[in-house]
Amino acid sequence: MQVNRRDVARLARHFSLDVETAQQKFTTTWQGERILRRKADPIFGKACKFLDPVKRICTIYEARPSTCREFPARERCAYYDLLQFERSQQDDETVVPLVQITFRNGD
Repeated sequence: MQVNRRDVARLARHFSLDVETAQQKFTTTWQGERILRRKADPIFGKACKFLDPVKRICTIYEARPSTCREFPARERCAYYDLLQFERSQQDDETVVPLVQITFRNGD
């Protein structure tokens, strides 16, 4: 999940940290982009560190990054719902739909 400076500042406020500490603790870089760190996930293998692996909801909903805010306004992970829908439609609990996520430039 791509994040910008405002997203990191929002996370810092949410966790009562300074921006530099929040950036070090919650983000990393991948292919030159600042992204949220990920953690092991029983369904996706790896997922956003703030996704609750049981309830499949965002644990920082009020402080979520801009990319998440622009996606349909809901606490529950929309990709998880897509996964469940595709698995039920295809009657295959192992199917993993491929999606393309496109990032916009800008902060």
